[in-house]
Amino acid sequence: MPQLNPTPWFAILVFSWLIFLTVIPNKILNHTFTNEITPINAKTLKSSTWNWPWH
Repeated sequence: MPQLNPTPWFAILVFSWLIFLTVIPNKILNHTFTNEITPINAKTLKSSTWNWPWH
């Protein structure tokens, strides 16, 4: 039964994962996105201590 011979199928598996892990992520990461992330103005929040009676 030729389908049980792992030699050609293993090579196809290795080469396809090699392509998936090297070529495709570089193509996806090279895209420029139209919506640039703008940082929100960092405000210093006024924090007060708790003046709770603990007794």
